[in-house]
Amino acid sequence: MNFKQWIIFFVSIMFFASCSIQMQFDVGKDGKKLNKGVEIIVENSIIKTHKGWWIYGEGQHIFKDEKTLLEYDLEFPKENMQELHDLYLAICEMEYFPMECAMTGHIKKDILAKQNILVVTNFEILYIQGCGE
Repeated sequence: MNFKQWIIFFVSIMFFASCSIQMQFDVGKDGKKLNKGVEIIVENSIIKTHKGWWIYGEGQHIFKDEKTLLEYDLEFPKENMQELHDLYLAICEMEYFPMECAMTGHIKKDILAKQNILVVTNFEILYIQGCGE
């Protein structure tokens, strides 16, 4: 192998080492497979702080980054989801009302589902816009 082929080989090994491939099978009571799927997830381990808007509605937490305007689904692995739901509604008083926040965490991308996920380790509420009352 020449030098160029070694570089291509090394870069491809690094790319596949950074991906995690997850397979999921759900089995019903009678042993038949209900759902099956393959996920290819690329996860960045660098923790960064993103500023933007946290939006909650119909059980889904979404974050809109103010710099890139990309939307991320939010995962809070260390938090109780019911408490987060109650906190959001106590502050905003209704669903789908944007709350300006700084979210600290890392990005995870599901390639096949074309889904961006922000895994939040910490967050800070910066500003809550009122209705002009």
